[in-house]
Amino acid sequence: MQKNISLLEDKLEVKFKNTDILKNALVHRSYLNEHKDFPIEQNERLEFLGDAVLELSVTDYLYHNYQENEGTLTNWRSALVNATHLGMIAEKLGIYGFLYLSKGESQDTNKKARAYILANAMEALLGAIYLDQGFRVVDKFIKKNILVTLPDIIASQTYIDAKSRFQEKAQEIKNVTPRYRVLSESGPDHNKKFIIGVYLDKELVADGEGYSKQEAQTAAATKALKIKGW
Repeated sequence: MQKNISLLEDKLEVKFKNTDILKNALVHRSYLNEHKDFPIEQNERLEFLGDAVLELSVTDYLYHNYQENEGTLTNWRSALVNATHLGMIAEKLGIYGFLYLSKGESQDTNKKARAYILANAMEALLGAIYLDQGFRVVDKFIKKNILVTLPDIIASQTYIDAKSRFQEKAQEIKNVTPRYRVLSESGPDHNKKFIIGVYLDKELVADGEGYSKQEAQTAAATKALKIKGW
């Protein structure tokens, strides 16, 4: 499968010295299951690197530009680097069409699965830019494409995660601490989907799904806030 990598470079506004590093960021593990002779490895090692690069860049920016306390800065950072937000940024950049995916993954219409793949690819892409161009360039890229959304996050207060809001309201109104329980698990180990319910005492208020327990709990809490009108 041939990809027009130069077109992606134009979108990213980053010209790679070694385009194989960029291609590496785009290879989902599922693709290698169908193309075992493909010369480039999957992107999970780059994802590991990119995650650390992103956290350092965001943390450095927040520390030097805001005087809020540690708790607030941590919440802002979490809102900037979480999978949902990174998936949205990757979608906006048009990365999906450049990914190397298996036929099954490429034809999957599940929006959450797509967002999860995009978020991981975004981290891998940041790792690739860092390897090829160094920290200064990737830091500039992060500021332009990810940190630019911070004012909207602060204004909308989306950095206050749904689990924290639901717990505060449940304790305030019902004098109860919410409990979360896994209702079901499905899918292979590398792409497992969880459905988790949130309870107030014995009442199942809502359930949510996600590709991690944390994501499913957050989805359940978000739904529960709407159901309770909180």
